[in-house]
Amino acid sequence: MEIIRATNYDDLCEKAAALLISQVQQKPNAVLGLATGATPTGIYQKMVADHQERGTSYAGVRTFNLDEYVGLPPEHPSSFAYYMRKQLFDRIDLPLAQTHIPSGVATDLEQECRQYEEAILAAGGIDMQILGIGMNGHIGFNEPGTPFHSVTHVVTLTESTKQANRRYFDEGETMPSHAITMGLATIMRSKRIVLLVSGKHKAPILHRLLNEPVSEDLPASILKQHSHVTVIADADAWDQ
Repeated sequence: MEIIRATNYDDLCEKAAALLISQVQQKPNAVLGLATGATPTGIYQKMVADHQERGTSYAGVRTFNLDEYVGLPPEHPSSFAYYMRKQLFDRIDLPLAQTHIPSGVATDLEQECRQYEEAILAAGGIDMQILGIGMNGHIGFNEPGTPFHSVTHVVTLTESTKQANRRYFDEGETMPSHAITMGLATIMRSKRIVLLVSGKHKAPILHRLLNEPVSEDLPASILKQHSHVTVIADADAWDQ
């Protein structure tokens, strides 16, 4: 693992955005694996600013997102598809037809998972995958106990994960109980992985990741077995 210490969240976003922008500049038809949530938001803002100010083009890029809630259509404000359009896709020159997010409203979810996995392989695999990490070490929605050989699948969300994501839903709105997520084996096939860790609340899990052995009880620990992983953590996350 390559470890990069960022001074703060803005610096983390600057460093991560620079990696993604460099990847696209070096390979204009790059395949990017993208994530949602609080941590990537600042990264996408910097990518948009770079696109507007320096003209980095995403016209040939293809993207695959990690996950999506089951039951939420893409126009739902709490869906990851909506998040991606608002934060990035609608603000750069990336054709929507080249973006891929699992369909949470597919009539056959198992078939949707298979087709998503096949689409990633057909695209030649992911060149650079962005990841966050959950308080319990989950990546994507791969919770502790998820087999390392898992591919794209439907998962039942744990109570802790639902509580962590509750803030993205309106008060009184029913939180989805399931999601589609890339599996751990899917993620590990990426040519390069960038793991983002931000905030004091992530300090304990960063410490566990760096010090505990590889185990399915700590899903992110599998990243230690990847040949090209970069961990970018801000000062708060290093505050052990």
